[in-house]
Amino acid sequence: MWRNSLSFSSKLLTSSNHIIPKSTFVFAAISPPNYGFERSLSHSQFYSTTSTSAASVLPSTNAALKLGFPNLDKVRFASSAAAIDLARHYGRCYWELSKARLSMLVVATSGAGYVLGSGNAIDYVGLCCTCAGTMMVAASANSLNQVFEINNDAKMKRTMHRPLPSGRITIPHAVSWASSVGVAGTALLAYQANALAAGLGASNLFLYAFVYTPLKQIHPVNTWVGAIVGAIPPLLGWVAASGQVSLNGMILPAALYFWQIPHFMALAYLCRNDYAAGGFRMFSLADASGERTALVALRNCLYLIPLGYLAYDWGITSGWFCLESTLLALAIGGTAFTFYLNRTTKNARRMFHASLLYLPVFMSGLLFHRVSDTNQLLGGENSERIGDHLSSSVQEIEIINPQKKAKRIGVGAQARPPVAYASVAPFPFLPAPTYPPDTLRSYLVLSGRPTMGGVSFLRKIMETVNTCHWMGTPLCRYALPPKFFG
Repeated sequence: MWRNSLSFSSKLLTSSNHIIPKSTFVFAAISPPNYGFERSLSHSQFYSTTSTSAASVLPSTNAALKLGFPNLDKVRFASSAAAIDLARHYGRCYWELSKARLSMLVVATSGAGYVLGSGNAIDYVGLCCTCAGTMMVAASANSLNQVFEINNDAKMKRTMHRPLPSGRITIPHAVSWASSVGVAGTALLAYQANALAAGLGASNLFLYAFVYTPLKQIHPVNTWVGAIVGAIPPLLGWVAASGQVSLNGMILPAALYFWQIPHFMALAYLCRNDYAAGGFRMFSLADASGERTALVALRNCLYLIPLGYLAYDWGITSGWFCLESTLLALAIGGTAFTFYLNRTTKNARRMFHASLLYLPVFMSGLLFHRVSDTNQLLGGENSERIGDHLSSSVQEIEIINPQKKAKRIGVGAQARPPVAYASVAPFPFLPAPTYPPDTLRSYLVLSGRPTMGGVSFLRKIMETVNTCHWMGTPLCRYALPPKFFG
């Protein structure tokens, strides 16, 4: 029986070159795949030429076969080679399902947002955890996108060789991979960053996989929804570092939103035949001349121009970034204008390459020229000093009668508040409301305790005009102190 099994295994080993192709995986108890057997032969030949002493100690292949034992070295090396090839196969599938290069761009934007929201001290552990969580969520979203579009991808030349259309991986396997990395990434963001960052990550996954993906086959507005998806990761990084959503954290998300429109318009123009074959409703398919596509791209390039000034005006960066950002926006706007004037594939590809160059340069400049919290605090302290100096100057030039002031305060008397309290204007850009005449206010302030005639006069005034107005609209009411009249 040993000889029969041994002859069968040897025949299976020697005939594997004709039966098993290299692209398939066959698992047996003893028989390895062809490539593993070839590697074991080369490996054994290498060791047989380099070390003769070890070969003299170990029994030869013929001796092992005569004793009735299989060649364990070949089986061991073949099994390890099969495991390595299996890991490479699924690793390559996971890499393509996750769209790893696109996901790494998303991670870069999230990391830039984290650095901008960190201030002076950057928590590098938190930065790494935020980038890892963002990578997992992006990989999950891209994998689910390919699961839902498997039939469409099979019709397009650009995507027909992906793992799912080519049959290299099954749909349940891809769904399990996407679900596991999505849950793990969201949990990592919640544990290492905060709940708001985890919520942004989960909402972005849902928006991309379950809103943007089906919308690509329904309406051309999917491009703008996809731009929102791309603008969330830098905001996620800002929130993970600062713990809140603020106006200063909107500069990079706005840049990502406006940048994606010319980027996708150029791609949609270049691949419109593929998109039409795949059944995707892109904006360029309803624009045969390409004029509207080029105009939309040019308009969003112009929206990028004021972002550098806003970053400088809000105290995020220095003035150099304002100049550099404006030049970058004008450069990508120039390519969009060229594409608008002459709508050819060459000009569309030039605009696409300009968009690829714009984003890393913009983010690098934003990080390089960012203003630290120390400089912002120094600027705030300088403004406070100027305000204190101005207030002291106003107090010095204010004319007050010292005798009447002493009489009003008195020895051991408690200082009284002014006659009336009034709120400021409801909005910071509106002027303050009007107050009673200066003569009445001066009389009440300079006199320590008004006479009964003054009190009656004041009450009569308050009965007739008891509200302060701004352009005829009552804003607030005056309230006399409770024990003002004694």
